[in-house]
Amino acid sequence: MKNFIPDKAYVDTRALKYDVTQFSINNLKESNVPVEESRKVIINGKNPLENYSKSKKTIYLTVNKQKKLKPCKPSADYQFSLSSSCPGHCEYCYLQTTQGEKPFMKVFVNIDEILDVIKTHIDNNLPNITTFECGSITDPIALEYLTGNLKKCIEFFSKSENGRLRVITKYDNVDSFLNINHNNHTKFRFSINTRYVINNFEHNTASFEERIQASKKIASSNYPIGFIIAPIMIYDNWKDEYKELILKLKEELKDYNSPITFELIQHRFTSTAKELILTRFPKTKLDLNEENRQLKWGPYGKFKYVYPKEKSSELKEYISNLIHSNFENSIIEYFT
Repeated sequence: MKNFIPDKAYVDTRALKYDVTQFSINNLKESNVPVEESRKVIINGKNPLENYSKSKKTIYLTVNKQKKLKPCKPSADYQFSLSSSCPGHCEYCYLQTTQGEKPFMKVFVNIDEILDVIKTHIDNNLPNITTFECGSITDPIALEYLTGNLKKCIEFFSKSENGRLRVITKYDNVDSFLNINHNNHTKFRFSINTRYVINNFEHNTASFEERIQASKKIASSNYPIGFIIAPIMIYDNWKDEYKELILKLKEELKDYNSPITFELIQHRFTSTAKELILTRFPKTKLDLNEENRQLKWGPYGKFKYVYPKEKSSELKEYISNLIHSNFENSIIEYFT
């Protein structure tokens, strides 16, 4: 898909001393994006929905001064951020409830300082291997063309004996990663789903076909790969469509013999998320009927509505069988 082009970009004055900032500004100006130096982002919509819409077209070049990284189980030991928020409009996204009414995109330009923090965490955990996730609050590939920061991260981890990187994406702009020495230290995981889920709920992201072709490119460059199938939904014809997904992956990855991991996550929502989703996507087709769900206590102190145990077990068994019967090299890391 084409690169995301924002309507407006702000530049934190603290970011001006970094080389990445000028690289980003040049890219933005080539696309005729207005760029303004400011210590704050100004978004004045007439209502919450307009604030959300405008924010999703606004970026802020700034710095990430985080020194102590947060844990990121079960995905990795720690998470770090090259950016926050993303251009996607996924209706079910858990970030709906964590990034406020104005989730504009922050793009962090101080990549060398970020890598220094990562190195400190690796050194503090020696002689163990330390894994890092860079997609917990963003999609690191969606804005990569502005900075080249993810490529620098992959090159950094390729030289690290005890550091490993995990990337997650719904985008297909992967060409800049294909001809670099990754040393098998970076694992790409593609968030994938059926055509119904992608077309109805994952707006402004790569299509079903684009994601699968991107995964094929990454596999051809011998990266470790995996797939997150999330959120898994029950709807008319869901079994046939998830079967189509797995068979298509099998066809395109038939020459990839290394292990392929799968992470399986059923659709869930909180009461707070439901309220926000219905405000931002009043015509949503998401099934948000609490009567069809059961409550599950979440790790962040909130109840989530998940499928009842009988339905959840059916999802797990059906999709797990599909995966194992079509991929001899598959590893299902978890179902939740």
